[in-house]
Amino acid sequence: MAALACASAFGDQVTLSNGDRLTGVIVKSDGKNLVIKADLAGPVTIPWTAVQSISSAEPLALLLKDGGKLVGPVSTTDGRFEVKTQNAGVVTTTKDAIAEVRSNEEEATYQAELERQRHPHVLDLWSGSVDTGLSASRGNSDTTTFNLGMNAARTTTNDKISVYFTSLYANNKTNGLKTTTADADRGGIGYSFNLTPRTFAFGSVDLEYDKFQKLDLRFVGSGGLGYHAVKTERIQFDLFGGGALDKAFYSTGLDQSFGEVLAGEELTEKLNKITLIHEKFVVFPNLSDTGQLRMIFDASSITNLNKWLAWQISLSDRYVSNPLPGTKTNDLLLTTGLHLTFGRK
Repeated sequence: MAALACASAFGDQVTLSNGDRLTGVIVKSDGKNLVIKADLAGPVTIPWTAVQSISSAEPLALLLKDGGKLVGPVSTTDGRFEVKTQNAGVVTTTKDAIAEVRSNEEEATYQAELERQRHPHVLDLWSGSVDTGLSASRGNSDTTTFNLGMNAARTTTNDKISVYFTSLYANNKTNGLKTTTADADRGGIGYSFNLTPRTFAFGSVDLEYDKFQKLDLRFVGSGGLGYHAVKTERIQFDLFGGGALDKAFYSTGLDQSFGEVLAGEELTEKLNKITLIHEKFVVFPNLSDTGQLRMIFDASSITNLNKWLAWQISLSDRYVSNPLPGTKTNDLLLTTGLHLTFGRK
């Protein structure tokens, strides 16, 4: 009780293992570091291992490693943390049993964010990126290549909405004759929701235009089930399968419709603190014209330059086993350039 009286008079107090003391307002601890807003020094970050004792006049929320939670003013006696709870009286715990510490303000912010995650508005929680690149040459021949990409996602604890778009355009002008050498656009929207912590259901619509495949529009609606084979902070690897309807409209006047099976995998991995890779591969065996198939493969590497700017390299490949006469089976887009992020992390 003496420690609480001291805290009431002088504010929160943190005593370090070397005997030093800091007085101010305890803000939070994530189990690795403790932050205290010191009276004279402002916010100070201290390794949690260096903390010997704490005392607070105002309630703190202590999140325990076993999932429990204690809320109340805290004092330390003989190396044990004593929490004066409102309902259970004084409850004692150890420093090693504590996973996190939050002040009243930090706890209110955390609970508000948790509620926002559980019941978000439609415009909440969106984040994403814009990729762009430009190359040009002028002289005996004039060339211009421009690529633009966009990815956005709204991720909650229960579901995810994702939108993507990528475009590549290139031309060459020699002796006054201008020729387009690339002109393709790809985009789509997808939705998935968790059935269990490991399984999910999904649906998507993908659109594609490619001048040199004579493809005015490919519309693919698909859906199915998936499994989070690996889901850690560093790696997520999903397996999924289902069915799709493929409708293609060509500039020759030909229209095609196919039923398809789909099977694929998707990998996202943080290689280190600044580099992330993403890869997705899906195969679509044709049910209407057996023996034919489509395949898509997308891969990208993003290296952060700072919090909002990165350098990206992306590859987007589309394979069709039965293209129109005079066109090739494979179309590949390789782009690189700046990667700008937006929204919340």
